[in-house]
Amino acid sequence: MKLMTSRMWAYIARRFMFNALLVLTVICGIVFAVECIENLRRASNADKAADIVFVLSFLRLPWLVEQILPFAMMIAAMMTFLTLGRSHELTVARSTGMSVWQFTAPVLLLSLVIGLFSTLVLNPLAAGLLAHHGEVYNDVFRGGTGAEENRWIRQGGGADGGSSVLYARGSHELGKRLTGVTAFVYGPDGGFLRRIEAESAKLGNGVWDLTKVWTYLPEQKPVFSETGYLATNLSAEQVGESLADPEFVSFWALSGQIELTERSGLNANGFRMKYQSLLARPLLYVAMAVIAASVSLRLFRFGNVGRMILGGITAGFLLYVGIKVTGDIGAAGAIGATAAAWAPPLVALFMGTTVLLFQEDG
Repeated sequence: MKLMTSRMWAYIARRFMFNALLVLTVICGIVFAVECIENLRRASNADKAADIVFVLSFLRLPWLVEQILPFAMMIAAMMTFLTLGRSHELTVARSTGMSVWQFTAPVLLLSLVIGLFSTLVLNPLAAGLLAHHGEVYNDVFRGGTGAEENRWIRQGGGADGGSSVLYARGSHELGKRLTGVTAFVYGPDGGFLRRIEAESAKLGNGVWDLTKVWTYLPEQKPVFSETGYLATNLSAEQVGESLADPEFVSFWALSGQIELTERSGLNANGFRMKYQSLLARPLLYVAMAVIAASVSLRLFRFGNVGRMILGGITAGFLLYVGIKVTGDIGAAGAIGATAAAWAPPLVALFMGTTVLLFQEDG
């Protein structure tokens, strides 16, 4: 019996992996083609070489794969269970005394492993290539002038131990150059000292070099100068990290990014939400597999196969919407990031398990 179970496990695992690779290849091909068409349109409008289209599409592809992989795994699991049901192999397995948990275990375990791979390996790769994609895109289509808008930086600086808060309407070169700068400078006791407005700021060695500077002191007339400076304790790397988008930060760097953002006095909810979502990703993959099993293990002689498939796709879509909604709420700080990230896959897992229990164990 144990030998037969082991062979059944290996057989189902092979079928699932084959279907997963097939579905992922088809979806990636479609997504890559759509990306290439969109980039070709941009390149033709900007009179750029067509070869850059494939570079940009390739750099963005791992991030897109990361987004669609849970649904690819769900579809692959549905294909596996439907194929085994249509060939009556599941009927034979049931007749030997195997429970639903035994012949779904290989798919659930592989889903868990793929989820871990997605978090630990695919996400760092996708984040790095996506950040490089942004740089290449700005250089090609915006002449290197692409900017992130409305950025805040809190920093220490000055021999007196004071601090300052910078607001920039535009951030260029990974935060090394800012435009439309407003700085609020505070003393070591936290008291307000002055406000500075500058056309631009460039990060130097321990200072921001300012151009076209207006300085506003309490109860005094504003003073204008062509150049000026503002002390800072931030390095170029720290500035870039403080301005980073959560999508550009890999799983391995997120904990440090959260600490740096909080130390800078900025809102770290977006990074914390991203970190918890990546931790919960293996559970999400398992939940997708359970949903697939709950809608595709019905015997073919009962009919309504199309309705089962539609039900599985609908359930997966609703789970995706739930994850996006709770993710946005968690990033806004309305609820805790841990609850926002873990609640949707846990609810989906419990509901799928309940359906399986009623279907298979009566």
